[in-house]
Amino acid sequence: MKAALNGAPHLSIGDGWWAEGFNGTNGWAIEGGTSGDNYDATDAADATALYRLLEEEVVPAFYDRDRPVSPHRWLAIVKDAIRSVAPRFSARRMVKEYVEKMYAPALEHSKS
Repeated sequence: MKAALNGAPHLSIGDGWWAEGFNGTNGWAIEGGTSGDNYDATDAADATALYRLLEEEVVPAFYDRDRPVSPHRWLAIVKDAIRSVAPRFSARRMVKEYVEKMYAPALEHSKS
């Protein structure tokens, strides 16, 4: 999460915070397409999906430049990573949510 706040696009499987944070334009989700208890098959499918993403999307986005220093597709992903992650995964949002959903109701309950 902190990396995305600093403009680093994320590339991960869809678990943890990335399941909520990925919006389709702020990084990449590795979708191997398998699940279950066959961990070797899941690892192989994830590896295949990862290499495909790197070869077909991530690296081309970084090197697609109109001049030697302007990777426009990459910068669009960087900007969307910051724009989409910062408001949803910040300490400010977390504290506000805790106050609204837990502390304030607990205070009201304690008064009765």
